[in-house]
Amino acid sequence: MGRLLVATCQFPVSADVSANAEWIRKQLRQAHALHADIVHFSECALSGYAGVDHKTLDDFNWAKQRESLESILSLADELDLWVVLGSAHPLKKGVKPHNSLYVINSEGKIVDRYDKRFCTGGDLKHYSPGDHFVTFDVKGVRCGLLICYDIRFPELYRQYHTMGVQLMFHSFYNARQKEGSIHPKIMPPTAQARAATNHMFLSVNNSCAPRSWESLFITPDGLIQQKLPLDQAGIMTNLMDTTRKYYDASRPYRLDCINGKWHSGDTIDDPRSMNRQGY
Repeated sequence: MGRLLVATCQFPVSADVSANAEWIRKQLRQAHALHADIVHFSECALSGYAGVDHKTLDDFNWAKQRESLESILSLADELDLWVVLGSAHPLKKGVKPHNSLYVINSEGKIVDRYDKRFCTGGDLKHYSPGDHFVTFDVKGVRCGLLICYDIRFPELYRQYHTMGVQLMFHSFYNARQKEGSIHPKIMPPTAQARAATNHMFLSVNNSCAPRSWESLFITPDGLIQQKLPLDQAGIMTNLMDTTRKYYDASRPYRLDCINGKWHSGDTIDDPRSMNRQGY
């Protein structure tokens, strides 16, 4: 059982790593003033997103990013904050980087890293996919990590459910959408469905660059508890309390379904049931 005050942040992510880092440090200070325990940033919040902010990462200044990251680690330590931070993560020369979320503890140390597993076709031009799940515990709350397109694969959420995850940090870069994009209409309800069917809290954030959709905090019953204003930088805090009871329609049969029993109750042995080609 645990209680955690979660700060969910959005700002207009860009190709300028220094500007992104300044936004991140500013919002860390705001989160500290609001007494948050953990602060959540969007996909590629530090690096900017390849294929949109950057045409390519071939000439990306990794040394500049390291310098900015170190300043963020130092501030997390100073403010006693856990941080979930989106960024590209460099690999060896000639290998495309990962699209990652760093888990930074309240001592300013990177304690784990999630690498986006399901990259879109466009992503694969710039990033190497990951191969692992990540869980970590803060104040008695089991947390998990996913990135953007991962939401299209409910099996990832189901696996995290079996791993005991109570709070999912799902970071998006779903900004700078073309006019008429369906994403602002379909992504929030998709996230709500993931929360409800797996009975977990979701912190869902996005870049607030124009024509995006707003960052959300969703409770285990699938309701949006709070959201940030559209296309505006901001931060919100939400208290997740694992002792509070939320409606869970799937609870009686979820574990059965996970284990391969795909019905409720007991099936019957009846000829009329077995004959599916006649009345």
